[in-house]
Order: sequence, then C-alpha cells, then structure tokens
Amino acid sequence: MRRTLIAPLMLFSLAAYCSVQAQSDLQHIHKLLTDQVDAWNHGDIEGYMRGYWNSDSTEFVSGGEVVRGYREVLARYHRSYSTREKMGRLEFEELVIREISSAAAIATGIWRLHRATDQPWGRFTLVIEKKPEGWRITHDHTSSAGK
Repeated sequence: MRRTLIAPLMLFSLAAYCSVQAQSDLQHIHKLLTDQVDAWNHGDIEGYMRGYWNSDSTEFVSGGEVVRGYREVLARYHRSYSTREKMGRLEFEELVIREISSAAAIATGIWRLHRATDQPWGRFTLVIEKKPEGWRITHDHTSSAGK
C-alpha cells in the first residue's frame, strides 16, 4: 500500500517541480527582454546587447540581410542608432514567449520606437537559448512594418 502512494506523490512532485522550473525560465526570459528595453531607453546599446549570446554563431536577420556574430550585430546597432534621437524610446508589445524545451524558447512580438520625427515599428521572432551565462538571444529575425 505504501509503495502505491509513494509513486503518485513522486510523479506529482516531479510535475510540480517541472512546472515551477518552466515558470522560472519564462520569468528569466521576460526579464532579459525587459532589461534590453531598459538599457535601450537609457541609450545603452552595449547593455541592450547583453541579451544576445556573445558568440560568432549569433544571427540577426532584417531587411533581407543576415548579420552573423555578436560583434557584427553590435556594430550594426551602433551604425543604425548612432544618436539618442535615432534610438528613440523602445517598447515591446504583444510579447509572447513559448518554451520549446528546457533549453530553448521562442519569443514573438512587436517592437516600436517613439521618436520626435517618426514612429517606426515592426515584428520580431527571437530564438532564446539557455547558455552557461543564462538565457541569451541566439537568433533575431526582425521586420520593419512602417513609420
């Protein structure tokens, strides 16, 4: 009798642990993206880039162009957003994070820049992987929808 009670309790405990771990991972990913927005809105491109995996394998896809490598993505951001006016104020909308394994997630949403002269926006899809240093963006596909 005792064994028949222990097995379901162990399964329940394992399921509860996995659920809590998945929630914790989603919270970490959400914080990663929130920290990126905060860094951007403080004019800190390097801080924004801390959300990306510092690797030659990191990819950024936008406007028909593929940029490979953390340093190259960082350089692209510096070229495209060389002033605070160009950076504007960033916000993410309709953010959805889906965990696809214990070590990978996909985030989708809308990015929007609030600037004095225009309001560019678009959609993004991010592949986010759990690395030794924590959750990091390994692949970013961002589109521009308008101004």
